[in-house]
Amino acid sequence: MDHGLFGPGSVTWRVMGEPILLVGGFRALLMQGLHPRAMRGVAQNSALMDPAEAWSRFLRTSEFVRVRTYGTTAEVAAAGARVRKIHSRLRAFDPDTGERYRLDDPDALSWVHVGEVDSYLSVARRAGVRLSDADADRFVAEQRRAAEVVGLSPDAVPGSVREMRDYIEARRPGLYFAPEVPHPLRQSITQSISAPLPPYLLPFKPVLPALTVLAFATMPRWARRLYGLPGTPFGDLWATATLRALQTGIGLVPTPVRYSPDARRARRLTAGRAA
Repeated sequence: MDHGLFGPGSVTWRVMGEPILLVGGFRALLMQGLHPRAMRGVAQNSALMDPAEAWSRFLRTSEFVRVRTYGTTAEVAAAGARVRKIHSRLRAFDPDTGERYRLDDPDALSWVHVGEVDSYLSVARRAGVRLSDADADRFVAEQRRAAEVVGLSPDAVPGSVREMRDYIEARRPGLYFAPEVPHPLRQSITQSISAPLPPYLLPFKPVLPALTVLAFATMPRWARRLYGLPGTPFGDLWATATLRALQTGIGLVPTPVRYSPDARRARRLTAGRAA
């Protein structure tokens, strides 16, 4: 059977199906926003101020992550080809250097990849998803396959938690929030209140502003400060406690409701392999 990039037994299948990872998705976008070229590429090629377009982009990204995680080899290849084609065609202007650059700029793509992997892993572990240190390293290593889908060399991105932390630390001096881009906290809350959502997301609309605030709180202190927000130990404690409480509450929801169809299928296949 064609399980795509990962399959039963992978840490990716175990982690990515958890509903708490919705917070990780928001956090990943916020981490992306600290790379000036990555964010300018988005801002100059989309109607960032339009709530409908912003949510459409988020939903497209979510669908890409779903296909990349659970899709067949052919489905993943097709999704990756579409993304690479779009990135290769679009251009943006960097006012710091006066250069025009393509959206498939490797440095920007690498930061987006690492921000995503770090966000999913950080939120999962702080929420209490059972992951050993070895599991965490495996997750990061497995995500090298995901990096290849968007056109990166697997060897060019971190393959362990330690490598990922070293990469983030090395990139910190070049990170900042581009002043011409709308502040994502204000923008995200406004969009979560006013944006038209698809029917299956309507039940979540009242809590989306709170999830956005929580996603900000889960970021590293230095990252929150780059956004002009407080970066304190109290914020770290609040974020972890809130994630734990949410994960506990989610755990009370029956499995058929708690997990998406893809995640339920992945759990069945994993359980069948273990048996």
